[in-house]
Amino acid sequence: MIKLLDLLKEDNPFVPRGSKEEREKDYNRIAQNRIQQYMKGGMEGDLDLANTLTTSLPSSLTKVGGDLDLYKTPITSLPDNLTKVGGDLDLSNTLITLLPSNLTKVEGDLNLNSTPIISLSPNLTVKGNLILNNCKKITKLPDNLTVGGYLYLFNTPITSLPSNLRVGGNLYLLTTPLSKKYSEEEIRAMVPNVEGEIIM
Repeated sequence: MIKLLDLLKEDNPFVPRGSKEEREKDYNRIAQNRIQQYMKGGMEGDLDLANTLTTSLPSSLTKVGGDLDLYKTPITSLPDNLTKVGGDLDLSNTLITLLPSNLTKVEGDLNLNSTPIISLSPNLTVKGNLILNNCKKITKLPDNLTVGGYLYLFNTPITSLPSNLRVGGNLYLLTTPLSKKYSEEEIRAMVPNVEGEIIM
């Protein structure tokens, strides 16, 4: 499958010619066609929309079989009916502020690096890594959050952690209010279900 990012390369013979506005319209049309084809194909495999002008996804998108890549798009929300992503969910460098309340499982990594995310879905399970680095508006995590891999909270204003938080790998708390206020031992007492190291 040709990645949309590859289509943007200037030396690509398939790059639409014309003004910047015309090219953006063409790329947006390609992205919308890709979404429609993905829906018709039963929502299996990866859906790559990185670096496109995608602002929304159809409400009928209830799952993504593989990776959902929305890196560096102007999207602000995901469909309320989206319940599961079968691979990685990359929302880094987007305008996402909330995840759908029905989204309870991400089978791969969930990357929210450098987004204005305010909160995560309750009872969320991320089987891979959860990356919230440089998210300046999130101050707490939801109850019953389970992260199978590493949990990255670098440079966030997180002030508390739920006692039922489960992390299968390391917990990274560098440059957070928690790292300034508490010791590693105190954090460990707050969240006993961290299997890896706590990096302060």
